[in-house]
Amino acid sequence: MKITVITGSPRKKGNSFAMTDAFIRSAEQHGHTVQRFDAAFLKIGGCHACMSCYKTGKACTFDDDFNRIAPAILESDVVVFTMPVYWYTIPAQIKGVIDRLFSFVVGGQPFAGKKCALIACCEEEDRTVLDGVRIPMERTAALLKWDMIGEVLIPGVLNEGDINRTDGCQQAAALAERL
Repeated sequence: MKITVITGSPRKKGNSFAMTDAFIRSAEQHGHTVQRFDAAFLKIGGCHACMSCYKTGKACTFDDDFNRIAPAILESDVVVFTMPVYWYTIPAQIKGVIDRLFSFVVGGQPFAGKKCALIACCEEEDRTVLDGVRIPMERTAALLKWDMIGEVLIPGVLNEGDINRTDGCQQAAALAERL
């Protein structure tokens, strides 16, 4: 399978990156091809609601790094979003990518039928804090007619390395094994 992984953390040694790395290693070991985009290190703005998606041959007429991600998503069998929870919701570093998925709808692109997954973590011990990421991503998958095949949701991790006292990386690797 072709897998596109889109990350939303600005911390390269953070907890969601550790789970992302575990997922990718496992996916590649199982023969899948993975393309990764670290949204926090790309230039991606929000949607301008201009409704000119794909009218210039690109996903968006506002030419930024989303135009590199969009073709990878369209060519993928699976799209995996990984992120920490910031202020009880999706971090800004990845939100622009998610908002710009709208271009597939407006531009009439063949986006339905893909599989997707979510890997996320949060500082607080309360698992419901992850609802601010989980629910929007589940609704996004439903809108795009993507099959949500798994979620790895790990509470109680803040500092770099905290993920190592959980089974988050093992869960992420197991998610890749199930593809």
